[in-house]
Amino acid sequence: MSDSSPLPPVRLTSDAELARDALSTPLLSRAARLARWAGPATRVDAGGGLVEEQLPAAAEALGLTGDDAAAYASEAWRVAVDTGLVEIVDEEEGTVAAGEDLALLTGGSPQDVLGVWQDALETVLADASVPDLDDLVDALDEGGQVDFSALDWDPEAEAEFLDGVLANLYVLSVSEDGPGDGPVPLPALAASVIVPDDMGEPTNDVLEQVSDAMMRLDDQFRLLEPIGLVEYRPVDEALMADGEDGAGASGEGRSGVSGDGEPGASGEGETAGGASGGPVDDADVARYGLVRLTPLGRYGLRARLLEAGFDAPAVGDLADKGADALLDGTSGFGPRAAQAETEQWLARREPLAAARELLAAARGADAGAPLRRLRCQQALSLVGAEAEPALREVLDDAELGGLARVWLSERGAADVPPPSEAMVFWLTIDTVAAQLAAEGNSAELRALVEGLAEQHSGFFSAVWRVDHPATADVLEAMGRIHPDKKVAKEARKAAFKARSQHGG
Repeated sequence: MSDSSPLPPVRLTSDAELARDALSTPLLSRAARLARWAGPATRVDAGGGLVEEQLPAAAEALGLTGDDAAAYASEAWRVAVDTGLVEIVDEEEGTVAAGEDLALLTGGSPQDVLGVWQDALETVLADASVPDLDDLVDALDEGGQVDFSALDWDPEAEAEFLDGVLANLYVLSVSEDGPGDGPVPLPALAASVIVPDDMGEPTNDVLEQVSDAMMRLDDQFRLLEPIGLVEYRPVDEALMADGEDGAGASGEGRSGVSGDGEPGASGEGETAGGASGGPVDDADVARYGLVRLTPLGRYGLRARLLEAGFDAPAVGDLADKGADALLDGTSGFGPRAAQAETEQWLARREPLAAARELLAAARGADAGAPLRRLRCQQALSLVGAEAEPALREVLDDAELGGLARVWLSERGAADVPPPSEAMVFWLTIDTVAAQLAAEGNSAELRALVEGLAEQHSGFFSAVWRVDHPATADVLEAMGRIHPDKKVAKEARKAAFKARSQHGG
């Protein structure tokens, strides 16, 4: 994923709602309770962890019971120390006191609370990249140090792998063609970072890598759920047991990933559930793990992506900026995100003033101008009749007169002058150029191109003369897109004439 191109915009809930979510996460709430529980008699070891004899009391303070109670208490304490909820007063004596940041959870702003939660998230992410305790014990050398070569563990590579997975989960979650608020199957997520984009049918070696990645991610998402980053349905324990016997979720084509990287069919022609040739069942897919990014998770991952230098916009970022920033900023947004951003921008302005500002920003002969005008037209469709004077003011404008007539006609306005043929052709070129920039060779654009050629006899013999910077490019695109070879050839000839006319 490149850090130079913007990611899809994310819709975030309010900071107040996110802060409430953060305070209610199991791990942060436990850390806060332990910070309040700690007193003069509380002792920590050289690493800042609770001494072993105090873990039962810490677990009791948290209301935890069972075999894992001490481990949960130890994890919560580590988060309390790392986030500043607890401060170590004397390292030699191992004494502690409540940290300054503890007060932020009750008396701070939502942003303060989210800052503490973000620190807690970083602690958990670091823990998630570390092998489990049994593996670490097995890798101890004679001096009691971890032998990383024996462990076959690269800390930097492991952290990069998890970062890549979470980045892909973020993109899938915020993309308009993604699952949205729905869960992502773990096999598909693992495949997204393992299977090359240009690979058709994954090899057995690649499928084994996907299966191994799934098992690693299963452990990691179990750790990440208590901090509120994700909601996670783990891999079915029966599949893991099968995997240990060389079947089920092992690398023998049974990762639950099909040849196109989608969850479902295995490499042996069976569905994830094992029914040969049958349809993929949702319950079968769920057995391989399902992960959903929470609203808090979207906030947290966006913050990490921004810190890493990615352009990760959020809906509402442009609400206080000018119309030029709105039209340029939403140029790469999907339709729903662009409308949501525009609605927030319009809500802060008077309709007539907003329309005038949008129209002024839509002018231009640069490469991005057609898409700006398309976004302007879409924004004006959300404005009421109060904007009519602004549209009438640009009826004679060569660049804006066409879209102004469309807006007025759609609202049944009186005395709308008919457009000249030159204006119709100019608006046609401008519209196709905008669609090309927004969507590329989409099905919608193909239908538009076919319709234009059918509805206008002699279209190509006239349109190449249009004085628009994108005329030749649009005609070349129409030649590529149109399925009728004869029409496509006419479009290419017209493109050649347009380039000759403009010296290009």
